[in-house]
Formats: sequence, C-alpha cells, structure tokens
Amino acid sequence: MLLELQNVVLEMIARGEPLPKTLDKLCRDVELIADDVICSVLAVVGDRLRPLAGPSLPAAYSAALEGIPIGPSVGSCGTAAFLGEAVTVIDLEHDPRWADFKHLALQLNANACWSTPIFSNGRVVATFAFYFRELRGPTTVEQQIVAACVNLCAIAIEREERVRERQRLTYIDALTGLPNRARFNVVLAEQAARQGRWWGVLIADLDNLKLVNDTFGHSSGDGLICIAGERLAAAIPEGRTFRIGGDEFAIVIDGETAIDLEAEASKILATIKEPASCHGHVVVPSVTIGGAIAKQGDTPDQVRQSADIALYHAKERSKGNYVHYNSGMGTAFTRRFRAIRDVGLALAEGRITAHYQPIVRLDTGEVVGFEALCRMMTKNGTIISAANFHEATRDAHVASDLTECMLLKVARDMRDWIDSGLPLQHVGINLAAADFHARNLKERLSRIFGETGVPLKHVILEVTESVYLGHGEHVVADEIRGLRSLGMRVALDDFGTGFASLTHLLTVPIDIIKIDKSFVDRLALEEGAGVIVEGVINIANRLGIKVVAEGIETEEQLERLLSFGCSLGQGYLFSKAVDITAATLLLQHFGQPQTQPSGPIRAERRTSD
Repeated sequence: MLLELQNVVLEMIARGEPLPKTLDKLCRDVELIADDVICSVLAVVGDRLRPLAGPSLPAAYSAALEGIPIGPSVGSCGTAAFLGEAVTVIDLEHDPRWADFKHLALQLNANACWSTPIFSNGRVVATFAFYFRELRGPTTVEQQIVAACVNLCAIAIEREERVRERQRLTYIDALTGLPNRARFNVVLAEQAARQGRWWGVLIADLDNLKLVNDTFGHSSGDGLICIAGERLAAAIPEGRTFRIGGDEFAIVIDGETAIDLEAEASKILATIKEPASCHGHVVVPSVTIGGAIAKQGDTPDQVRQSADIALYHAKERSKGNYVHYNSGMGTAFTRRFRAIRDVGLALAEGRITAHYQPIVRLDTGEVVGFEALCRMMTKNGTIISAANFHEATRDAHVASDLTECMLLKVARDMRDWIDSGLPLQHVGINLAAADFHARNLKERLSRIFGETGVPLKHVILEVTESVYLGHGEHVVADEIRGLRSLGMRVALDDFGTGFASLTHLLTVPIDIIKIDKSFVDRLALEEGAGVIVEGVINIANRLGIKVVAEGIETEEQLERLLSFGCSLGQGYLFSKAVDITAATLLLQHFGQPQTQPSGPIRAERRTSD
C-alpha cells in the first residue's frame, strides 16, 4: 500500500498537480494506511507556519494555525520547525510546549502529536505531523510511513518552489522587483475581459537615463531605474506598476467610475522629481508620460498603442510632461510605428539588403565607386527603397540596427570584390545621427571592416547636413575626426538642402561634398542654379575637396557639370541602384582600370535599364 501511495503521489507531482491537492491526497491515503491517526502538513514561510494539507482537521483548527511563529515552545510542529528535528509529545495536555494550543487539539480528541521537519536544500520548509488519540508515540511502521511521506513532501515542495521561481523569473523584473512586460501583457488581457469598469494605461519613459549611464556609470543608471520604479508605484498605489523596458514603465489604472489619467500622471510628475542619490551621485529623476483610456471595443494592443503614441508625442513636443492620447495624433505616429515594426521584422528575417549606385567619372563614364543604399525586401520579393521606410530610422534603436546590418553586408561584398581582383576604389555608406550619438561608431567600423579584412581607405562615410550640423554637432564632429584618423573619408551628403553654408567648408572636417539632386535638376531650367553649382565646385576644388553631383538624369545636365569642372557624379543617366550581382558586372565592365579606361557606362545603361 505504501508503494502504491508513493507511485500515485509521484505521478501527481510529475503531472504538475497543485501542491495542496497533491499533499491532500497524500494525507488521505496515509490515514487509510496508518491506524487511527490524523495527518497534517504545515509549510514554514519565513518564520511562520501556514497550513498546506490536513483533510481531517476542521477548517477552524487550520485557520487558527495560520501565521503562528515557530519557536522552541510552539506545539509539536512549531518546535520541530524551529529545532530542525522530530518532536514527539505523548501527552499534549500536560506538555508545556502545548500550553497555548492544547485547547485546540483536545477539541479534536487528539492527545498526542508527533511532528517531523521536512527539509529542502538544507532548510526546513514544512512539517509532517501525526495526531494520536491515545497517549503514545509513533510505532515502527508509522516511522517507516512518515519517512517515505517526508521524502514525497520534499519532492513536491521543491517542484513547487521551482515552478514559483520560474514564474518569478517570467513575470518579475530582476532589477526593480516590479512585474515585467510579460505580466503587463497578461494583466492587459485580463483587464480587457472585465466588464463594466473604466480602465486606462500610462506609459512613463525615464528621461536622460543614457546621460546618467554615460556620466556616472551603469550602476548609477540602474539605481535611477530602481528609484523611479519605487516612486511610480508609490505615487499611484491603487494602480499596478510594471517595468516594461530598459527605461519604460507602465501603470494600469481602473475604476468603477470614470478615471482621470491626467490627475494620476500629475501625481507621478510631482513625486518623481525629488533629488535622489544613485551610487553616490545626486540625480534629479524625470519622466515623460503618455496615456490612453480604453474605449468600448478596444483591444489591449489598441490601448497600449494609443498610450505609446501619446508618449512619443510627449517626448518630441513636451518632454518631462504628460500627454493624453487623442485620435488626431494617431496618423503620423501610426505610420511611424508601422515602419518601425516592418523594419524590425525585416531585420529579424534577413530581408534587409544592400543595393549599389555607381559613382562615375563624368568624362569617361568609368565606375570609381558606389554608394551603398539600404533596401528592404517584402515577403513576396518586392524591393522597397529606404525612402518608403524612412520614418523607422527616426527610432535610434532601429537606425543603429539598420546601420549594423548594412555595414556587415557591405563589408562582405567589398571583400568579395577585392578577392575577385575587381578595380574597387571606394564605397560610400550612409550614417544616421543615432550612429554618432551612440559613441561607439569608431569601434564598430574598425571591428566590422577589420574582421572582413577590408582596408578602411576603401570606405567613405556619408553624412547629411542635418546630421552633421544639427543638434549635438560637436559630438558628430569629434566622431568624424576620429574616423578620418583611421583612414576613412567623409562625404557631406545632400549639400545645399540643410544647414550648411560655404563657411562650413572651412570649419568642418570633410573630404567630399555631394551636391544635392535638387540643384542638378534646375541646371537646365534656372541660370541661378548653374551659378551656384559652378561656384561651389570651384571653391571645393580650390580647397582640395572632391565634388560628386547627385541625381544626374540627362545629357544636358552632364555637359553643364563637365563645363563647371565637376569630375564625379551619379544618377539614372548612368545606373540606378542595383543588387550585388549587377554591381559586380558594372565593376567588371566599367570599373576604372589602372591603365586603359573603358567606354562610357551611360550608353550601356540605356539598353540594360
């Protein structure tokens, strides 16, 4: 019978039955095997007892044991848990260890009690007890039964602890101790299923975390995250606070009547800004908050997305404050979210690729290099240009991931061209503002091109005026000086459309300027455009800065640029951006050789494009 009991309990443990159900079954079957005993199992939680199983004990008796602290004179179970050894009380009515509890046991006609501690990983996690009606201790058979049951209980409790730990790791943020994104998603689904209640979501983004990390170190940044989490949870105790990302928190608020998210956000903004000490550094926390209230029929994803849209709106226009979602702000942000989602999925599925538009000598049509352009392939094979997902690159993480992907692909393609002996001179790679502000661009480029064995002299970094001369230009300029010191060249892209002026040619460290297509388009239409372009080319040439004209599409544009002394250009007159296979053929047939030039590429383009 004991062997059968063990098999039944082990099967329940293996199936993952709830711990109380498993131990209840164990106690019932033991009471059938043993002679006239009452069986119970008490958990030891911290330093207190908590009933786990006792099917033959009245509910009032088990309730009376809830939360009793263990100690050297706390009945049989509390004493066994405290001492870590079995305790037998033959006459509990007169035993001092039962003085405070005998009235409970005597009502059950229980006159003796034997309790055995249950150990797990060297600590007492529970007790297993027999109550006897007679004044006696355990028999030899009962000792054998309890020895087996204690082992079974230990196995069941250890499994339960592992399950709880997995759940804790699954649903609890390790740094703050707050529920995490996975738990947030579960709660949103539960909230949406509830009927007749108002509810909404606040998404709070911690401002300037990167600055704290860069200035004081990541330990201070972690301290700031923990302090923010504590203050958010304290500001709205009736809500439920989650850490859903590196610097993002969410609060779910509900009520039987209409809720005021703006008032709740005001509590957070008032509470969060008190100065805090983060690993010896004084930091003033700040958050930006977006919020949305669920409307009839909204899904959890819709509410969350609305709050996200409000947050992004706040970060761009009202940092450090709260913005409530309204449908009018959704269109642009929805487009941006869709682009971010699509690009993120394309990156994960390997559908980001590099196309190459040739840079040619205008007098001969020879290919001297390429500009690498990012392309996204849809699942049905359609190629999408970067202009159609440009919104996604405004997200720093997406921009960084795209650059990393492009650098790896371009470096491998360049290595193949070099290994094939093709006359490759250089490839231009576009960089975003996020690449510079991450402060690790020099290391990334050195690592990627170093691992593929591509000399950095073949690399041209293309930076738009808005990136180079916009917010934080000193950061970009410092990074560029470091990159040029490694042998790379830098091109100022789309020259004439942004902040750049002729005086910048004297102050910013660049090797090449690329005259924007908008000027080239006007060469045949406006005499003023020709004067400007010719002037820029003359100045650049005298300063030793190379010039590339972008967007050349007609013979007339080509002839005028040649007359101005422009030697390099790109555009559909020569070739559109093409995949690696076509780019390789262009190099084979039109690459500038060391000795004898080949024929013009533009004649070939007209038949091949």
